[in-house]
Amino acid sequence: MSNTKSSNRLVVPGAREAMDKFKMEAANEVGVNLKQGYNGDLTSRQAGSVGGQMVKKMIEAYENGLK
Repeated sequence: MSNTKSSNRLVVPGAREAMDKFKMEAANEVGVNLKQGYNGDLTSRQAGSVGGQMVKKMIEAYENGLK
């Protein structure tokens, strides 16, 4: 395993808080109990459902912006 930092960097300063809030909202919508900080106890299915919900909401927002 590598000891390097993650390459997931947000480009917009201050976006971390907004993304964390967005993630918590998505988790709540799909019934996954996220907590602040480490969530390594989630199953792959739970983590995937949160990510999938986030993508779904981003696509809906984009499509609504096109109208």
